[in-house]
Amino acid sequence: MEFLLVGLALLVALALGIPIYAVLGLLAVVMISLEGTPLIAVAQIYVDHLNSITLLAIPFFIISATFMQKGGIAQALVDWANSWVGRFQGGLAIVCVVATTIFAAISGSSVATAVAMGLILVPAMIEQKYDRSFAVGLVGASGTLGILIPPSLAFIVYAIIAEESVPRLFLAGVIPGLMQAGLFIGYSMWVAKRRNYPRVPPMEREEFILVNLNAIPALMVPVIILGGIYSGIVTVSEAAGVAALVSILVSVFWYKGCTLRDVIPVIGESMRSTAAIVFIIMTALAFGHWLTSSGAPQELADKIGAMNLKSWQFLIIINVFFLILGTFLEVFAIMLITLPIILPLLAPLGIDPIHFAVLMTINMELALLTPPIGLNIFVLSSITKTPVGETVKGVLPFMGLLLMLLIAVTYIPAISLWLPNLVYGP
Repeated sequence: MEFLLVGLALLVALALGIPIYAVLGLLAVVMISLEGTPLIAVAQIYVDHLNSITLLAIPFFIISATFMQKGGIAQALVDWANSWVGRFQGGLAIVCVVATTIFAAISGSSVATAVAMGLILVPAMIEQKYDRSFAVGLVGASGTLGILIPPSLAFIVYAIIAEESVPRLFLAGVIPGLMQAGLFIGYSMWVAKRRNYPRVPPMEREEFILVNLNAIPALMVPVIILGGIYSGIVTVSEAAGVAALVSILVSVFWYKGCTLRDVIPVIGESMRSTAAIVFIIMTALAFGHWLTSSGAPQELADKIGAMNLKSWQFLIIINVFFLILGTFLEVFAIMLITLPIILPLLAPLGIDPIHFAVLMTINMELALLTPPIGLNIFVLSSITKTPVGETVKGVLPFMGLLLMLLIAVTYIPAISLWLPNLVYGP
């Protein structure tokens, strides 16, 4: 009964527009206090979770993503992709997916990826007579790769809550991420042929060489990040710090999209974004602490066990549940509210938590495209001056492709588990 009342209070508060961190923090403080626990214990919970090396990666990856967006790195990646695949019919659409995939392998953020690519590619595609809804939909959907292709902020948050290995989670997202990119490229080529979208004239040899040489610093950033992590030279947090430093240096001294005077303001902007995420994480972890101590997850696990659900049946229910939540909650809110309840249910059903992280992340990609809350929809609608309805129309086919990917990953665990098991063992 207590759990139901808290759930009802949570839904009402969110419906009233109260910020998610305020709702979770207040509920955690009230419920822990009602149990007779001193409030100093709540502060200790926050301090314990803040004292996390993994959490330190989040601000650095956000700094990296912000400088990439503002410092000219995104444009260099677009030009590089254009030099290789722009000559195909609908080449700009293919360029969008390829450049977005590589940008995602540096930024870890879906919204940053969508904004950076949207500012460059949507106007370019419209100029080449692409339908605006298709252009905006493609960029919005491709931007979701930012939380699936490593390094991913969603995987880092999942690792903090579930106490799982970040490198294993990163590897688990590689094959599904490449499959998503392949699906989007295939669909874009089909649309381009059907609507007779133009080809981009091939570059002259000298221009091709210059564009590729200019892109080397941008292309080296994901190599440095992921190479450092999997070679064991640096930890995830150290790799994030290196990524931030390299992004600043490349943006200021190579691409010159930012000046030295811009560095502090851009870092300040990154810190504001970081603070919002960290506030949500901290209050959600305190809420999860109360939830666990209340016994609600164990009670739910016992009830599900009594229902004799098979793992495939449970996963159908969970996927539908996430799709519904995605219509009115943002990504980190969904993860932080639901994971303390769901994680204890996985082991009895034989579901690998690494596999579950990937299917949850694909659900979160869909949440980014689902009105009325889908952030990618509203961000792209704002920066491209496209009506929200037209943006939603553009993302619908890509949501269908993401649902296909979700079904495949849900019921073929090897898609997400093969690579981490190959590198680290089962």
